[in-house]
Amino acid sequence: MSAAEQPYHHGSLRQVLLARAESTLERDGVDGLSLRQLAREAGVSHAAPSKHFRDRQALLDALAESGFRRLTAALECAVDQAEPHARARFAALADAYVTFALAHRELLALMYGNKHAPGAASQVVEAGHTSMDLTVRIVTEAQAAGDIGPGDASRIALVAFATFHGIATLAAGGMLDDAPVDEVVTAASDTFWRGLARA
Repeated sequence: MSAAEQPYHHGSLRQVLLARAESTLERDGVDGLSLRQLAREAGVSHAAPSKHFRDRQALLDALAESGFRRLTAALECAVDQAEPHARARFAALADAYVTFALAHRELLALMYGNKHAPGAASQVVEAGHTSMDLTVRIVTEAQAAGDIGPGDASRIALVAFATFHGIATLAAGGMLDDAPVDEVVTAASDTFWRGLARA
C-alpha cells in the first residue's frame, strides 16, 4: 500500500500523528520529535502533517492542549465517581492527578512548559485552566457547605495543585524513600484538608 493509499486520510491523520508524537515524546523526550519522522512512521508524505500542524511548535502545542483536556477528563471522572462529599472528591482529584502525572511524565512537562512559555498559544492556556477551575469549584463548594473555612479559593487550589504535583515529581524521581506513593497522596490529602477545616 502506498503512502497515498494509507487509511489516515479519512479525518484521522491528525489523531494518528498526535498519538505517535506522544509515544515518541514519552520514549525519547521532546528533542526526539520530528514532523518528518512522524510522517514516515504514519506512512504518509513528509508534507502531509503540515495540513494539520504548520510547524513543530504547532504540534507541541496540540499535544499540550490534548494533554490538558485528557487530564481534566480524568479528574472529572474521578470526582464524579467519588463519594458525594467534598473531602472524598478532593482526595479523588488528588489521586487522579498524581496517577496521570506518573503515567505521562514527559507529556506533563510539555503541558506546563508550553502553558507558561512566553507567548503561549491561547488554546493551551485555556485548556490548562480547566483542571484548575475544577479544583477551585470543589474548594468553593466545600466553603459554601461549611466544610472548610473561608479563604481565596483560587489560592487554595493552586497550593493543592503544587502539593500533589510535587509528590508526583518526587515519586517520578524515586525520592519518596520507598514510601508508597498512594499512601503519601492520602496522607497529604488528609493533612491538607485538616488544615482547611473550620475550627
